[in-house]
Amino acid sequence: MQVIKTENLTKYYGKARGIIALDLSVQQGECFGFIGPNGAGKSTTIRTLLGLISPTSGTASVLGKNIITEKQDILRETGYLPSEAVFYSGMRVKDILRLSADLRGKDCSKEAAVLCERLDLDTSRKADELSFGNRKKVAIVCALQSNPQLLILDEPTGGLDPLMQHEFFEIIRERNKNGTTVFISSHILSEVQNNCTRAAVIREGRIIACDNVDALGRSNAKRVSVSGEIDISGLDGIKDLSTAERSFSFLYSGDMNTLLQRLSQGKVSDLSISEPDLEEIFLHYYEKKGGAV
Repeated sequence: MQVIKTENLTKYYGKARGIIALDLSVQQGECFGFIGPNGAGKSTTIRTLLGLISPTSGTASVLGKNIITEKQDILRETGYLPSEAVFYSGMRVKDILRLSADLRGKDCSKEAAVLCERLDLDTSRKADELSFGNRKKVAIVCALQSNPQLLILDEPTGGLDPLMQHEFFEIIRERNKNGTTVFISSHILSEVQNNCTRAAVIREGRIIACDNVDALGRSNAKRVSVSGEIDISGLDGIKDLSTAERSFSFLYSGDMNTLLQRLSQGKVSDLSISEPDLEEIFLHYYEKKGGAV
């Protein structure tokens, strides 16, 4: 089953670009990543999928339901974690959690208690008194306490300290293992690389790549670090060059034999050739307007 399906989904804010002709498919049980820098269109995509804003053109379904005519059914079975959590002033955490459960017509008290304990969340405090990180914890519990079929998480770890980030993703992996479909929007590439099997890359409102995370991370470029008395000037295939005294580090996509021949003409004291990390590769997706490294 396709839990999320879009065809040419487009949203403009007047003349301003939101998202353009998005074709996206997320299968049941997947943990799917949605990667892009701030302003790329990630949140617009999510709000459109949830029926919170109307598309300009194109079609989409979530959980097999039309995002325009059946959005209430979609919201009932979807746990949504927004990038920024805002609550009614003066309400205590326990009342916010109860209100969220009541809106779904469910008794979520047992699951809420478990989640609050795992996230170290004090339910007696007022929302106005909470730090950004604790407000994010409240939003997490609201999204997860009803055990929804689909979780849509928009920049989920903002404000969480490293220990809470670890615990949060432990919970998400448990839910996914039990069959919950997870859609994670993030600009933090390690979150996607460590938790998702497939991902789409969005740039300026358009999807420029969609594949398995491992495939997206493959590149014909290598990270080269070399020290010694060498001359690499004019060598084709060098990108992202940084230098220090008698040392160089760069991405290299040229012929490896040519590189080794050039290095052999100098005096090399140290040499390391490795795969670039995922973040380096995605920076080139953006810089090259969708081209691979």
